[in-house]
Amino acid sequence: MKARLRRSAALLAGSLIPLVCLVGQPASAAPTDPLADAFTRAAATYEVPRDLLVALGYAETHLDGHAGAPSASGGYGVMHLVSNPTVHTLERAATLTGQPVPALQADDAANIRGGAAVLRAYADEAGLDAAARKDAGKWYRAVARYGNASSPEVARLYADTVYELLAQGVAAATPSGTVTVAPQAVQPDRGPYAQAPDLNSPRLAAAAVDYPGAKWVPASPSNYAVSNRPAGDAIDRIVIHVTQGSYAGTISWFQNPAAQVSAHYVVRSSDGDITQMVREKDRAWHAGNYNSRSVGIEHEGYVDNASWFTDAMYRASAALTRNIADRYGIPKDRTHIVGHVEVPGADHTDPGRYWDWARYMQLVTGSGDGGGDGNPHTPQSVCGSGYNVIDSAALGTAGTVYLLYNSSNGYNCVATIKRSSIGTATATTAYLEVQGQSRITDSGNFAYYAGPVRAAGAGKCVKWGGKAGSSSYDSPFGHCGS
Repeated sequence: MKARLRRSAALLAGSLIPLVCLVGQPASAAPTDPLADAFTRAAATYEVPRDLLVALGYAETHLDGHAGAPSASGGYGVMHLVSNPTVHTLERAATLTGQPVPALQADDAANIRGGAAVLRAYADEAGLDAAARKDAGKWYRAVARYGNASSPEVARLYADTVYELLAQGVAAATPSGTVTVAPQAVQPDRGPYAQAPDLNSPRLAAAAVDYPGAKWVPASPSNYAVSNRPAGDAIDRIVIHVTQGSYAGTISWFQNPAAQVSAHYVVRSSDGDITQMVREKDRAWHAGNYNSRSVGIEHEGYVDNASWFTDAMYRASAALTRNIADRYGIPKDRTHIVGHVEVPGADHTDPGRYWDWARYMQLVTGSGDGGGDGNPHTPQSVCGSGYNVIDSAALGTAGTVYLLYNSSNGYNCVATIKRSSIGTATATTAYLEVQGQSRITDSGNFAYYAGPVRAAGAGKCVKWGGKAGSSSYDSPFGHCGS
C-alpha cells in the first residue's frame, strides 16, 4: 500500500498544482472558492467529514461537473450522481435534498449537496451514530456503497481509492481557485469488506489474463460475445477509448448486465494499473463495426479534462498495446492503432483532443517518450536477426522484458529494455529457463538493456522474466514448443 501511495503522490505532484497546507492559517486569509465553499456547507449540513467528501468527488470526477453531461454509466456532476436502469442515486438525492433533478445534474453546489445527502443516508443505514460520524475511517462502508459496485472486490477497490486520496492529499484546480485536502492518516474500518479480495494487491493470474501483470475481473456475460479469435476472426486493430468515468466505476459498469458494453482492458490514471475484463479471444462490445477485429483498451478519465492522462497511464497502456501488437502481428501505426472516434460509423469522440497521440505512439514503438530520453535499442536489435517477439511484460515504467523466438534455429531469447534512466547504469536483469535445464541470467548495472539471454527451446516449455527499477516479472512455464 505504501508503495502505491508514493507513486500516486508523485503523479499528483506532476499533474496538479502544488498542495498548499492551510493548517494555522486564519480562515479569513484563505481565498474563497465557490466549489470549496460548497463542500464545506454540504459537509456541515449532512455531518459528513468535509475532506472525505472532497476525496470521494475527486476520485469520481477530479471535481469536474462537465457542464451537466452524463458519464458513460449515467452519472452527473462533481459527485457523479447516477441514473441508469439499475442505479438511481440521482433520484434519491432529489428526494433527500428537495432539489429538482435538473439542478442536481448541472449545478455544482446542488450536486455536492446531493452527494453529501446520499453518503449520509448510507452512513445512517450502516448504523453510524454521531460519535462514529466524526471518524472518517468509520465511513468506509458508506463510501464503498456510494460506488455502486457490482461485487465486493470492486466496492473495496472504489473505497480504497478514496482513502488513498485522503492519505496523500488533494489539490484540484477549479476555474475560480483550488480545492485542497491536506494529507492525513486515516485508518479505514473496512468491516465486511476486509474479507473481499484486494484488487490492488499483486497476484498471479497467468491462467486468466492474456497480458502479464493485469488483474482479472470478468465482465458480465451479457456485455460481450463469446468467440474464438483469432481463429474465427483475425485481430488487426487496437482501439483506444476513454471511460467517461472512474476506474472502479467503469469496472463495475462492465459487470452490470444492463450496460450492454465492455472492453478487454481498463487502465487506471494514477498508476497505470490494468484490469482485464474480457478475454482477447472474445468480442468485447466497444467499437461497433470493429468489435470482431479489435482489442479495446479503456482509459480512466474524461475526454474534456487533461488531468487524467498521466505519464503512468501512457506508459502502461503503451506497453499493453505493444504486447498485443507483437502477439498478433499488428503493425504499430496509426492505421491499426486507432481512437474510438476513428472507427467507421462511430458516434463517440474519445480519446479526445487532450490525448497525446504523438507521445503515445513513440512509447508504443519504443522510439522514445517525447522527452529526448528514448532507448535506441529494440528487443530485435538486442537478440539479433531472425528473432521475433512472442510475449512481453511491462516492468512498471522502468522497462519492458521481452521473450523472442527464432523459428529457423529453435532458440528463444530474452531481453529487458529500459524505459527510464536511459544512458545511466542501473540494476537490470533478464533471464531464461528452458524446462529441465538451468536458468541463464544476465544481471548487472546497465545503461540501456539486459541480455541477450539465448537458449535452444524448440519443443520445450520456457520460463522467462526480468527486472528494472523496483519492478520485476516472473512468468510460469509456457510457450511450449515455440
